[in-house]
Amino acid sequence: MYAIVDIETTGGFAGKNRITEIAIFLHDGEAIVDSYETLVNPGQYIPSYITGLTGINQHMVESAPTFEEVAGEVFELLRDRVFIAHNVHFDYSFLKREFEKLKLPFSPRRLCTVRLSRALYPGLRSYGLGNLCEQLGIEIKNRHRAGGDAHATAILFDQLIKKDYEYIKLALKRNSRETTLPPNLPKEEYEALPEQPGVYYFHDKHGEVIYVGKAIDIKKRITGHFSGTSKNKRNQYIRNEIHHISYELTGNELIALLLESHEIKRLWPKYNRAQKYIPNQWGIYSYEDREGYTRLNISKKVKGVQPLVSFYSHSDAWQFLLGKVRDFELCPKLAGIQKSDGACYDLPLGKCRGACDHQENHQTYNERVRQAAESFYEQDRSFAILGAGRTEEELSIVLVERGNYHGFGFCDRDLQMSSLEEVKMVIDSYKSTIEIDTYIQSYLNSAGAEVIDFE
Repeated sequence: MYAIVDIETTGGFAGKNRITEIAIFLHDGEAIVDSYETLVNPGQYIPSYITGLTGINQHMVESAPTFEEVAGEVFELLRDRVFIAHNVHFDYSFLKREFEKLKLPFSPRRLCTVRLSRALYPGLRSYGLGNLCEQLGIEIKNRHRAGGDAHATAILFDQLIKKDYEYIKLALKRNSRETTLPPNLPKEEYEALPEQPGVYYFHDKHGEVIYVGKAIDIKKRITGHFSGTSKNKRNQYIRNEIHHISYELTGNELIALLLESHEIKRLWPKYNRAQKYIPNQWGIYSYEDREGYTRLNISKKVKGVQPLVSFYSHSDAWQFLLGKVRDFELCPKLAGIQKSDGACYDLPLGKCRGACDHQENHQTYNERVRQAAESFYEQDRSFAILGAGRTEEELSIVLVERGNYHGFGFCDRDLQMSSLEEVKMVIDSYKSTIEIDTYIQSYLNSAGAEVIDFE
């Protein structure tokens, strides 16, 4: 048994909006056998543009039942039935969210009539419900209302199942990931996505890039954009606009970060209006205490306050600072590594010179802190960062000359390079940005960075 569903809502994504109307048509595989339809009081304001589209206004839903009041009946109608809708992820995401609030488990098998129609009626000019029904001779008596759209979708499904029942069975067997994909994205493009690091591009129906992203695993990341009930408004909008996906392999995450930053600046896609802020970045900061000693501490980056050095994670910052404490014989308490009421725990072991107990004066101690800070990032340093390439036979190279980022490229793993000029021959030049400088600095301070220094 199949349940063909259409809902009307207060907005385009399930995270902040609610249902205003729901209609369900039951199909037994041969014909429509039953139907259900009701307005729903969403408990929130219906925007005027939604009223203009659906005709549903605040007055109409004031006396309507809330979803909680109809949930039991709706749940029973959908229970153990294949959930079908035109752009199924939209309707499913709203209903799943409503049922979750009521602690009702809801994970039915699903079919999307957009994707089914693309497969069984290829080459049509449009697969939006209105245009599709017009091309197939299906009349929609009450467009943009749940009952009218659901009834038209039920007739469409009836045509589809009678046209190729075996394909419907096959689609049900595959059911799962495909139903969460953007309705206009060819399945073949999704299946061909690599499970490797790189940068991916979402294209609209005109071929324009509307979003650029990076991933360690492109396929997994793209699946994550659209699986489940997205609470991200942007993801819902992007999902409906995607017609194609392209990508560039990068071999590793650092190159993916660099290329993503370049491409956002080059293409300026509508959903990348600003360079994305790196979440949960950490930094090492310094300050002078009341006794005149320079102290260090690890903290999340604060807007407007420049750290001495930046890191992707707290762990990377901690390991880096531990090394500097050891190399420059700094006090672990004054460096923020240890917490104690008195002297640090290293003093009795002879591993601290006693700044924490005033056995070493602040001038002498602060000079070593200054030397340590200078070693955090050498402004005039020329070096290349090596990383995994796009194939086993390849290496990636990022070049920095006298503190300035030059670009990146790829070369044969067996190629020996011992000078800046040799490296420059294999890289593509790119402009540096604040984000790119941060990526490189953070990578240099991470464990396992492979770097070649040049004189």
